[in-house]
Amino acid sequence: MPDVRPGRHELGQNFLTDRSVLDRIVHLASQRPGPLVEWGTGNGAITLALAELGRPLQGVEIDSRRAASLRRRIASHVCIAEGDILRHAPPQDAVVVSNVPFHLTTPILRHLLAVQTWRHAVLLTQWEVARKRAGVGGTTQLTAQWWPWFTFTLDRRVPSTAFRPSPNVDGGLLLIDRRRDPLLPESELRDFQSRVARVFASRGRGVAEILRRNGTPAALADQIARRRRRSQAPVLPRDLRAEDWVEAYAVRL
Repeated sequence: MPDVRPGRHELGQNFLTDRSVLDRIVHLASQRPGPLVEWGTGNGAITLALAELGRPLQGVEIDSRRAASLRRRIASHVCIAEGDILRHAPPQDAVVVSNVPFHLTTPILRHLLAVQTWRHAVLLTQWEVARKRAGVGGTTQLTAQWWPWFTFTLDRRVPSTAFRPSPNVDGGLLLIDRRRDPLLPESELRDFQSRVARVFASRGRGVAEILRRNGTPAALADQIARRRRRSQAPVLPRDLRAEDWVEAYAVRL
């Protein structure tokens, strides 16, 4: 059985205790091929559940006390390493699973997306982060910058009562999958990301004007804005989808 004592506050440890959420995480991981990696094994609740799949599993935990305790309770096909997940590179084609420490969500996501080895990720993050990263109700600059190479999917909301200690906000299950057929070549990554950052930072009366100011032909900028219009409110960069960003980038003045 996993150790359900509260986690250390300075490590941002809110341990998952809801069995239905654990089962959902394991199911999502089981549908994605490749060796399993868990970032932040904590009390071992997710680790022990993943181990039942019988696949190679590596866990990374910064708390030496928790890591040592888990090693004594885990199956022989599971390796628990002590280390900082912000410095860890998963093995090739890995499935990364993590109950992400809420206070480190953005640094962890930036690190994960920048590492080229893994293929799939099943992440439990803050609800608002999961929703925005998946582009629900408006996307963020970080998602837009990586959309040509990854898909972001919101699976479900996880109530704060599913954790111990209970955080102040709900969680959300976020799925990130590397595209087998990227929308842009890897060589365009830096230029594309710079372009997205400029668009998000630009001012204008709606996305059509903003795109025109950043090199998109007027006719295409207007077409993209019309495509995303849902009300009388102006369409903004946060309303664009992956195909819009790629189209605006690929056809530049």
